[in-house]
This record gives sequence, C-alpha cells and structure tokens, in this order.
Amino acid sequence: MTAFDMKKARQEILDYCLRSMEYGLNFNTQGNISLRVPDEVNRFLITPTDLEYDRMTADDIVLVDENATVIDGPHEPSSEVTVHLAVYRRRPDVTAIVHTEPVFANVWGVIGEPITGTLVNMVIYTKGDVPIMPFALSNNTAFGDAMCDVMGDKNAVVWANHGLLTVGDNLRDAFKTSVAVESAARVLLHARSVTDKPIVLDFETLGITTSL
Repeated sequence: MTAFDMKKARQEILDYCLRSMEYGLNFNTQGNISLRVPDEVNRFLITPTDLEYDRMTADDIVLVDENATVIDGPHEPSSEVTVHLAVYRRRPDVTAIVHTEPVFANVWGVIGEPITGTLVNMVIYTKGDVPIMPFALSNNTAFGDAMCDVMGDKNAVVWANHGLLTVGDNLRDAFKTSVAVESAARVLLHARSVTDKPIVLDFETLGITTSL
C-alpha cells in the first residue's frame, strides 16, 4: 500500500477547490472540501475558513483532529468542520467530502423537493434520489448528525436554502458526484417545465453494480 502523502493530499484538495470554481459550483469563499487521513487515526484535512480559493495555497489546508482542534496549518478550519466530522464519524466508508453551492441543486433545495433520478450517472453515483435536509444553521455538530440521518447511506444530500454535500471513497469520486447532481438538477428543472411527470430512474430497481 502506498504511504499517504500529506503534501500531495493538500494539493489535491486545492486542485478540486479551484475546479469547483471552474465548474461554477462555488464562488467567493463558499463551500469546503475535506479528506480523511488514512494513516493517522482521527486526523482530517479541510479547507480554511474565509479564504478565497484563488488566493489559497496547498499550505493553507488545515489538519484537524476529531474535535476540530487544529493540528497543523496557519488558519482556522472551515466553519462547517463539525459537519464534516459528523459525516466521518457516522460513515466510516467515506474518505472525502465536497460541499458546494451550485445553482440548480439549490433550486430543488429551495423548492424542498428531492432531485430524482433524471440521469443514470447521478443515480449510480448518489445511489438514488438526492434528499433535502431541512434548513438549519450548518456550523454545528447537531446539523451534521441530522443531515446524516437524512442522507443515510446515499452519497449526496442537498441543504435547503444553502447548498450540496457529496461524499466518496476519494476526492475524485466525491467531486464527480457533485458535478453529476448539478447536471441532473438542471435537466430535471428543464424537464419539469415541459411536463410534471418526467421519466426518472430508480436505483433499487435498476440493479446497478457499476462503480463510480
């Protein structure tokens, strides 16, 4: 097994932060990305609070423990660090988390309706419809636990009036899921402008075993 490279992991987080801006998933200082450190028990890398991605360097990525205490890094972690930690505690299968604030996923969060299986890639990546977490302030552990209850074993959840959170076994998969959800959310919105009964896919009946 290849040893975990902390420097490379920090750079990978930054790369996906910049890609989230390129894809229109984030803006200003919105959103956050984190990664579980596999070689160290209860250690996590996460983006810092209140720092624009295009001003960020890999060295700005913060290393925290399970209590959100900074172990290494020049900044405080994201204000939503406890939400990430709740996910890692509740979902041992999760290695990476991407929180973005994309427009079309947010439309469904404002409406309060799940993003149904419009596109097959979303259904595969998310394991079905994307549920909506009712609005609440998101800078606390209670929100993280309630959100995990809503998300269950799926790989995505929309925060009502706020944004989207996706998870994966690695950053690439978590980010791919964010992109897939936003694409499906956009298609679904257009489809619903034509018909109130668009054709959607059901993860359970498809019998999909394809990996991300």
